Amino acid sequence: MHYSPVNETCPLSLNPFKACGAPRPIGWISTVSREGVDNLAPFSQFQNLSYDPPMVMIAVNQGGDEDAVRRKDTVNNIESMGCFVYNAVPCELKDAMNITASGFGPQEDEFEKAGLHKADSVRVAAKRVAESPIQFECEYMQTIRIPGRTAGGKGTVDMIIGRVVEIHVSDEIILPDGKLDYKKLRLLGRAGYWDYSVMEDTFSMRVPGVSAARMAAMEGRRPNENGRD
Repeated sequence: MHYSPVNETCPLSLNPFKACGAPRPIGWISTVSREGVDNLAPFSQFQNLSYDPPMVMIAVNQGGDEDAVRRKDTVNNIESMGCFVYNAVPCELKDAMNITASGFGPQEDEFEKAGLHKADSVRVAAKRVAESPIQFECEYMQTIRIPGRTAGGKGTVDMIIGRVVEIHVSDEIILPDGKLDYKKLRLLGRAGYWDYSVMEDTFSMRVPGVSAARMAAMEGRRPNENGRD
């Protein structure tokens, strides 16, 4: 099967595009409005961009009814307040995450709707999900607005770029060697359709022919711990 999404209709009953790029990390993004209302919503177009300095991105499609397409509250809050928080989603929080995916109004607090607790951030105004084992406090850098097939329609994307200014990791998921315990974390991943996956197993592979110094940097070691060629 093959087809061009530019000018052909997908021959399958369900479009496979999102399903082919799986699993995708879920960006559970918390923000706050100018009026002080906390907001929490999950996005599956989320990824890290760089590590020096650490930066992340969220791609947010416009929402609302077909006749009233609008920018998401998350985007409006980030641009007006200049910050957001990424909260990791372990499998045990899947139901709470799913509740926050509902289309609540801008004056409704998704933390309260999902029965979650708030934790104050160190450097930004947005709250953190206290139950989440990993949180990134982020300062807003810029929005790249990418037009969809219909100008201003649902295909239009706001790509938000943020600089990570504070990282929170629960001590309970840190192994003695300093790595994260993925088996305990059981991070949730987004597949296609209404499907999700759970990260429960990992394996390591080293790149052949790469210097010890570069390998150490790729692994995330501090500069003074890098090996020699």
